[in-house]
Amino acid sequence: MTPSLPKILIIDDDTDILTAAKLLLKQVPYDITTEKNPEFIPAVLKNNSFDVILLDMNFTQDVTSGVEGFHWLEEILNIEPSSIVLMMTAFGDVDTAVKAMKNGATDFILKPWQNEKLLATVAAAVKLSLSQIKIKRLEAKQEQLIQAMDHPFHEMIGQSDAILDVFSIIQKVAKTNANVLILGENGTGKELVARAIHRQSQRAKNVFISVDMGAIPESLFESELFGHVKGAFTDAKTDQAGKFEAANEGTLFLDEIGNLSIPMQAKLLRILESRQVTRIGSNNPIPFDIRLICATNRSIAETKSEDIFRQDFLFRINTVEIHLPPLRERTDDIPLLVQFFSEQFGKKYNRSVPIIDKKATDKLKSYAWPGNIRELRHTIERTMIMNESAHFEAQDFVLSATEPASEELTLESYNLEKTEKLMIRKILTKYHGNISKAARALGITRSSLYRRMEKYDL
Repeated sequence: MTPSLPKILIIDDDTDILTAAKLLLKQVPYDITTEKNPEFIPAVLKNNSFDVILLDMNFTQDVTSGVEGFHWLEEILNIEPSSIVLMMTAFGDVDTAVKAMKNGATDFILKPWQNEKLLATVAAAVKLSLSQIKIKRLEAKQEQLIQAMDHPFHEMIGQSDAILDVFSIIQKVAKTNANVLILGENGTGKELVARAIHRQSQRAKNVFISVDMGAIPESLFESELFGHVKGAFTDAKTDQAGKFEAANEGTLFLDEIGNLSIPMQAKLLRILESRQVTRIGSNNPIPFDIRLICATNRSIAETKSEDIFRQDFLFRINTVEIHLPPLRERTDDIPLLVQFFSEQFGKKYNRSVPIIDKKATDKLKSYAWPGNIRELRHTIERTMIMNESAHFEAQDFVLSATEPASEELTLESYNLEKTEKLMIRKILTKYHGNISKAARALGITRSSLYRRMEKYDL
């Protein structure tokens, strides 16, 4: 499809001016419309849209004061406030043209004009108009996305008392700029809570930036969060803004904040108190304005431990705490979640939503779900891929661990990868998905456990 030409409207009561401007501008090329009588401006704008409008300052009723030009400029902007209007004026009326720009005109053109100057001014105006159109389209797209997620707790499904309490807290805290700490096991939906808070806040139209602290090596924490300048360290090839700068005027979500070392917590505390961040290798502080939301899978008791959290840092990040219940404590929501995920994957895989019988539902409700909602979602997807039936029964759902993990590990083979996968699965089941406890039991770091879980799709 051939793109349409930029549309230009020229308004002047001098036929010679209209003809000369039209012949010059059509060479670019532009789609040119001319109008000699300014009284017809409302009708012309009602039936057409223009990228740029060239408007004479003076017409036959008053050839010197520019009053008519001001009048028609006001009319044009009343009809279409975002119009790009270039005022055409005689050489001696520059002050009048500047006044017109203060009243909403974009630029002015002196008559008699230089052809190169006229072409350059119109080209700049067209570029500005196209930029405005692009911005409007992006804003409209963003608005549509927001409307598409008109459910205030998008993808947070449930009617149990436990989740309704969470919804209530979200609605109260979202209206404020208070820092929030979300506590919950892995897979319970902590990021969904953070996004729900952001969507219902005054920052909803600004950026939401999520950082998984568990996936960042400690040596890179400062660079990722605070940014760096070129040459600050070996691999710093260019200047890079940190997450605090990038999230300015929006929401910054730090997931698994418990991975921050005590020294890093001290640095982060100073930044949160000063509301300024300094890139690595620079001495220039940069102010920021963010809403901070943090999350951790640490238990309440663990958050009180000074070995894990500096208490002054903890007080700073948890003005409000939200405790997200594990799935085993809200089993009444499982049928709703199963239906939601079934519909979601039905669309993804272009198949009808299966009917799930009562025994199957009872089986799902009786399972402990160490991986919480993330595990349930994975289970539904896997079942829909492997089973093409329109009716799912209990045996169709293969759960990761139907029996509690025993202290003794029974080897099913001597393959190292299979054995490691089995061991991790059993430990995760034993500790109900608590990564910190599982990692300690296995004698590895949380980051190492995360990598193995990703490797084995656990």
